[in-house]
Amino acid sequence: MSEHSANPSSAAAATGRPLAVKAVIPAAGLATRFLPATKAVPKELLPVVDRPVLQYIVEEATQAGIGDVLLITGRGKTSMVDHFDRRPDLETRLEEKGDAERLAAVRGPSELAEIYTVRQPEQLGLGHAVGYAESHVGDQPFAVLLGDEFVKPSEPLLPAMLELQARTGGVVLAFFEVDPAETKRYGIASVEPVESELTDIGEVVKVTGMVEKPQPEDAPSNLAVLGRYVLPGKIFEAIRRTKPGSGGEIQLTDAMELLRTEGTPVHAIVYRGTRYDTGMPLGYLQTVVQIAAERDDLGGEFRSWLADFVKADAAGGSGT
Repeated sequence: MSEHSANPSSAAAATGRPLAVKAVIPAAGLATRFLPATKAVPKELLPVVDRPVLQYIVEEATQAGIGDVLLITGRGKTSMVDHFDRRPDLETRLEEKGDAERLAAVRGPSELAEIYTVRQPEQLGLGHAVGYAESHVGDQPFAVLLGDEFVKPSEPLLPAMLELQARTGGVVLAFFEVDPAETKRYGIASVEPVESELTDIGEVVKVTGMVEKPQPEDAPSNLAVLGRYVLPGKIFEAIRRTKPGSGGEIQLTDAMELLRTEGTPVHAIVYRGTRYDTGMPLGYLQTVVQIAAERDDLGGEFRSWLADFVKADAAGGSGT
């Protein structure tokens, strides 16, 4: 596997703080919403056309200069690691056939980053899962990428988050706007304007509070936490002091809020780009359709078929 390193910007370098160069992907969940498909196949390996969700996420990390990725796994999920390994038998067969395109596609995942794993024996919350990364990450800043969402490569998010964390030394989140009725599905933040010296990075806000999955009437805003975080190493000590919260689990939101109340700066970038959410069946299907429709090799024919299907369905036909 190849090595990558992030080159800190002059602004970040001036603070004496390095950019985070490691990423953690919590991926130990049971994915009950996708049963029975996920009984044997990890949700993170469900295909979006011809690449699994997890590959899109690792590619997002490497695009930002991160070349060290730790997967937090669970029972029955060793195939996630296999996907990023070499397959000499398959590669040899493709070489013999002269199929250079598929050969490159098979080798590609193994060349993205250094992939490491640790097993979470029980799924007791996102904070609990992230805590298992401590021995790998140490006291350095690192990124956390949730395993069921990713952003459009041409509309990156992580580079700005890494820059912001290097400047502030604190917690950096990403927000997106949700319908007020949906706040009970997300971590929701209250915010205020950011310091003027940080406005060149993007649409940055200062976080003044966070609450996990509030009811709409209790939500402080409609800014939801997107599944991307850049955290200082001291988050691990905060996780150890965090008591079970929403759902009886150790929530990362609560650990970050603990740091904030103790003086650690918490900022966020409001993301206006394209976010793909594969965490629920509807979002997964929408992601597959959207990406297939945008593919140069598939999009034209697929969009034509889809338009005919929708037209026929509206007319009461089968669409086939």
